[in-house]
Amino acid sequence: MVHHSGSIQSFKQQKGMNVSKSEITKETSLKPSRRSLPCLAQSYAHSKSLSQSTSLFQSTESESQAPTAVTLISADKAEQVNSEENEKDSVLKCSFADLSDFCLALGKDKDYMDESEHANYDRSRLINDFVIKDKPESKAKLSKNDMNYVASSGLLFKDGKKRIDYILVYRKTNIQYGKRNTFEKNLRAEGLMLEKEPAIANPDIMFIKIHIPWDTLCKYAERLNIRMPFRKKCYYTDRRSKSKGRMQNYFRRIKKWMSQNPMVLDKSAFPDLEESDCYTGPFSRARIHHFIINNKDTFFSNATRSRIVYHMLERTRYESGISKVGIRKLINNGSYIAAFPPHEGAYKSSLPIKTHGPQNRRHLLYERWARWGMWYKHQPLDLIRLYFGEKIGLYFAWLGWYTGMLIPAAVVGLCVFFYGLVTMNESQVSQEICKATEVFMCPLCDKNCSLQRLNDSCIYAKVTYLFDNGGTVFFAIFMAIWATVFLEFWKRRRSVLTYAWDLIEWEEEEETLRPQFEAKYYKMEVINPITGKPEPHQPSSDKITRLLVSVSGIFFMISLVITAVFAVVVYRLVVMERFASFKWNFIKQHWQFATSAAAVCINFIIIMLLNLAYEKVAYLLTNLEYPRTESEWENSFALKMFLFQFVNLNSSIFYIAFFLGRFVGHPGKYNKLFDRWRLEECHPSGCLIDLCLQMGVIMFLKQIWNNFMELGYPLIQNWWSRHKIKRGIQDASIPQWENDWNLQPMNIHGLMDEYLEMVLQFGFTTIFVAAFPLAPLLALLNNIIEIRLDAYKFVTQWRRPLPARATDIGIWLGILEGIGILAVITNAFVIAITSDYIPRFVYEYKYGPCANHVEQNENCLKGYVNNSLSFFDLSELGIGKSGYCRYRDYRGPPWSSKPYEFTLQYWHILAARLAFIIVFEHLVFGIKSFIAYLIPDVPKGLHDRIRREKYLVQEMMYEAELEHLQQQRRQSGQPVHHEWP
Repeated sequence: MVHHSGSIQSFKQQKGMNVSKSEITKETSLKPSRRSLPCLAQSYAHSKSLSQSTSLFQSTESESQAPTAVTLISADKAEQVNSEENEKDSVLKCSFADLSDFCLALGKDKDYMDESEHANYDRSRLINDFVIKDKPESKAKLSKNDMNYVASSGLLFKDGKKRIDYILVYRKTNIQYGKRNTFEKNLRAEGLMLEKEPAIANPDIMFIKIHIPWDTLCKYAERLNIRMPFRKKCYYTDRRSKSKGRMQNYFRRIKKWMSQNPMVLDKSAFPDLEESDCYTGPFSRARIHHFIINNKDTFFSNATRSRIVYHMLERTRYESGISKVGIRKLINNGSYIAAFPPHEGAYKSSLPIKTHGPQNRRHLLYERWARWGMWYKHQPLDLIRLYFGEKIGLYFAWLGWYTGMLIPAAVVGLCVFFYGLVTMNESQVSQEICKATEVFMCPLCDKNCSLQRLNDSCIYAKVTYLFDNGGTVFFAIFMAIWATVFLEFWKRRRSVLTYAWDLIEWEEEEETLRPQFEAKYYKMEVINPITGKPEPHQPSSDKITRLLVSVSGIFFMISLVITAVFAVVVYRLVVMERFASFKWNFIKQHWQFATSAAAVCINFIIIMLLNLAYEKVAYLLTNLEYPRTESEWENSFALKMFLFQFVNLNSSIFYIAFFLGRFVGHPGKYNKLFDRWRLEECHPSGCLIDLCLQMGVIMFLKQIWNNFMELGYPLIQNWWSRHKIKRGIQDASIPQWENDWNLQPMNIHGLMDEYLEMVLQFGFTTIFVAAFPLAPLLALLNNIIEIRLDAYKFVTQWRRPLPARATDIGIWLGILEGIGILAVITNAFVIAITSDYIPRFVYEYKYGPCANHVEQNENCLKGYVNNSLSFFDLSELGIGKSGYCRYRDYRGPPWSSKPYEFTLQYWHILAARLAFIIVFEHLVFGIKSFIAYLIPDVPKGLHDRIRREKYLVQEMMYEAELEHLQQQRRQSGQPVHHEWP
């Protein structure tokens, strides 16, 4: 003990805390270190709350005992401290938004003025400054208002004191009352308080209101390592260097301009998010005196209370048996029909928000976020996080970031499209096709097709040029780089959000096992290398077996998709001759377009039908694997759904891009499917127009369908629920939890559908963007609507989801990176194989008029169309016609020594295509890797800030604990020491 005390004393001497022997017996409060003094001063501003902290777990009589050490600074002692210490000139300023300032105020950092090694500070002055800065009266008013809207919304028990944290719903006619009674009895044994109340509109419905008392909250908050605020963050702004002052002025002007930006939200309309500017630490009942507790009712947020209650619901037994546990199983077997946290009141108010303020956070979210009139405003991410939890907050942060990054992509894509529109009439290829009145193309089908003039495809040639022009290669490279920049800067944005939302160390602390995993593998336990505690373990052989079964199921479903695509291909082959002899003249003239359009619509219907089966199969396979944690379950399920739907959506597009018209043979020797149906050829203008049609129709119809299912379907269901309520009952007489019951529950898979929709859209935007430059623009317009549509749905149409926590977007980031890599490869093949860019390039520099010499004002593509068409003798078809027809290929003419064999130009083009693919991929991958290397995932300033705050938290914890032990000595009448007793 002597050695330990000596080490503590030497530690304090290093901090300027010189202690004499005479001071050991004095009952003066502990003198904090100069580095943490301003942060400790925050605790004195909260003396009322902290004075009650040591008695929160005692009886009523003990609650009136002496307060903790943090609250022992009276006015007289403050004057004493003021007379003993002199204040150096420094300005104290607390700001959470300034990410460049640290709590380095009283250290020996070179950016700060510290003239003496043993500088002293007027602690009472600091305390007064903090009282003025923090405005505790306003905070008390916020807490009071918080409880007022809870009471006004009816979110209390019948006694008017206990707030409702969770709602369970069941039907009285359900016969499984034994399971419910056991479950509710066990919930009460765990410390929860329950109150039953029948529904007003439906007498068969019974609601169970759940309240979690303070003692139970603290017990489970400690068990789950929930981080809670214990000190205000504080930053000093002393005299800086002139260069730093100029930089600050520059950023101040930018900030002032940003405040005038109409897209920026008015911060005065939002409440003070006070827990955001506090140091936090894992909650501990033994160290409860460390934490800032203004009010026990509001110390734990509604989201935290709901998470703790749900944690208890998931781990409470309802029958004697290892696997008979959890509210989800009770909902599945019908014992309960719903479980949800209640909304914080109505989202609309008859009083204007500008004059009377928000009635609750839900009302504020609706007015400042979910209304369609706010479509151009930034999102209030901090408020979204407080109400819906960090997981949903990160989703909307990612969606907003993705939408903002689509703006430059949409602008560049629109420029490429307009470039093709402006130069369309100047295109040499289009001009030659439109003027080819005497060139006849060979029949595209065997029975009902006739010879077609080449100029009949003039419109198709011009439309193809809009998407296949000189800017296509540039745009493909730009989009590959854009995808990398988008993902790298999102990682930086995510790191800033996880720091601001105190999620830096959350994953290691709070990841718990799924109840299903615990119930399945409870017999085999291993020691967790992190916690050192035994936990259920899945044997490797069992895990591999289940994974093999799951992978087999995935391949089976993918093969089912390929079968559906093959069926659509057969449909195209059968129908094209029917349309070629159709009675309607329009369809007969444009039978190829009609065939493609009908096939796209049928393919879309098949896609939507298969999606219904995919979800159930993916759910079954994921449960079969028995993932260890919820995040592993979500990642496994999301990966399966992405694979199924990605293949389902893009398989037909891959067929058109890389297989349509590639293996048809040539006139007189066509390849046939099952020796019956002739394979389909591309249009005389190329296959790119078919690819654009397929992408545009699927993307447009898919977005309309998704928007309807996300908003239209819940609106109809909620309207029908309200319609079934008796006419004599007014909405105002129905309590909040019953109104929430009439809303639609959030999707059982959480945010999976939301992410899946956006990730598939990201694939459309990047993978085949060389064929459809308008894809980023369509995605941007959709996402502007999507943000407000999702916001409106979450706030008004859905029950309040469980406020879950997360540090990132999960497996979706890896999927996005995989899509970015696939996009480079796919666009290289689209440019090289699907488009005519490489054949035009080879002709221009090898076979065209500019092959040997370049003359001014000479078009190097002159004669390209004639060069790209081969000859065929019509007499060989046996249709009673003579002469020659043309077809798209590079084969020898009938009069050559090797008729209908590939020419040397074909092999030159093939070699050029392969070379382009290799060069394009290596170039773009090199640029992507270099950009990813240049952009760190975590900003350097934030990285240093996190390390600095960890250090400060340790020091403040040490000094607060030392002062608390000193106070305990005072209470027990023992001598007060300035070191550990």
